[in-house]
Amino acid sequence: MSTTASSRPAAVVEPDRPRSVRARFALASSGVWAALQAVGLSYAVVALLAVAAVLDAPSASGSDGGLGAGVAAATGLWLLGHGVPLAVAGATVTVVPLGLTALAVFTAHVTAKRSAVPTLAAWIGGTVTYAATLVVATVLLALGTPGSLSVTDLALQVLAAALGGLVVGGGGSALGMFSAPDGPLLAGLTPRLDPYLPDTARLGLRAGLVGAALLTALGGLLTTVWVVLGRGTAADVAAGLGGSWFAVLVLLLTQAALVPNLVVWSTAWLAGPGFAVGTDSTFSAAATAAGPLPGLPLLGVLPGPVWSSPVAQWSPVLVVACGAAAGWFAWRRLEPSLVRVRDVAWILVGTGVAAGAVTVALQAVAGGAAGADRLAAVGADAWVTGGLVAAEIGGGAALVVLGAAGRAWLSERAASAVSDDGTASSGT
Repeated sequence: MSTTASSRPAAVVEPDRPRSVRARFALASSGVWAALQAVGLSYAVVALLAVAAVLDAPSASGSDGGLGAGVAAATGLWLLGHGVPLAVAGATVTVVPLGLTALAVFTAHVTAKRSAVPTLAAWIGGTVTYAATLVVATVLLALGTPGSLSVTDLALQVLAAALGGLVVGGGGSALGMFSAPDGPLLAGLTPRLDPYLPDTARLGLRAGLVGAALLTALGGLLTTVWVVLGRGTAADVAAGLGGSWFAVLVLLLTQAALVPNLVVWSTAWLAGPGFAVGTDSTFSAAATAAGPLPGLPLLGVLPGPVWSSPVAQWSPVLVVACGAAAGWFAWRRLEPSLVRVRDVAWILVGTGVAAGAVTVALQAVAGGAAGADRLAAVGADAWVTGGLVAAEIGGGAALVVLGAAGRAWLSERAASAVSDDGTASSGT
């Protein structure tokens, strides 16, 4: 890894900067090749399931079936996993299946780590290629279904495709390049923020991410409990749908893409506001009201009224505990004798902002519209949930950081008082 003339760690992006245009193009082309591989792999997985499902049950597609219907369905689902709304049966679906998003990020990570040279030129080339591929797929899908979208809606979908490509493709490629053996060090980028963001603020942001990660882990654990306890209901729903064993298998694999969404919704259940699956439904620790639900086995594991109890209403305490762990994470990285009130303030603000921002982003993409009429509202209120999580995690962090800082300050004053007493005694 190279360093600057002042020996300050460099934000290494291009270990050996090429001087010729041809060399730069070669580096960029490695990112392009990695992006094309990522697109092909993630799309192939979705296409395999979608085409098989359409060919197995042609009437379910609303057409005469065939390879064309399967490809169109696969393209729509694949784009939906990148945040591009899907128009189907006169309704617009905006709920992002986070399982497909995770698949796309993973493939971009793997292909960038294996095929791309870890340079800025390769990252830009791969990210632009990934986003351009999504835009082309969006336009081709709209042209294949004439009259389904207005010009304005198509423009919005193209914009969503571009943003989705930048976030998913660019994020996955960056993770792959940073994790490559000869890749740049992520820590080398942080000195650039020094003039604008204090070290304690950055530490607070990291602590907020730790708190959000712990909350997500709790959500995963809660979702596992729901799945185990509700497996009988889910099996009954699957049996009622009928179909061949292959259709049931495809349905189970398809629903796996929505399990991360359920994990995100469960964090809203823990934080307090809960979530909805339909405009007339509520799933929270305080109250449960389930209206008519679509015939999906996964929805059979949703918590019933028995989960809404006085004991369950204390679930936000678990979120506060996540904040306490985040506060301990931050405090362990401080020198107690050097901590001042301003440092504590920066840490607590950074912790709350990071945890709240992550929660808002996750709830926004995990919810939205899953169809027309009552299914136009699915998931949790992103801003309400994000605000509560920021307050709860920030409050938990405040309990630990303020308590530890208070003890450190008292100890420092006591030591100073003893030292002053000793000096006075020796002077007399």
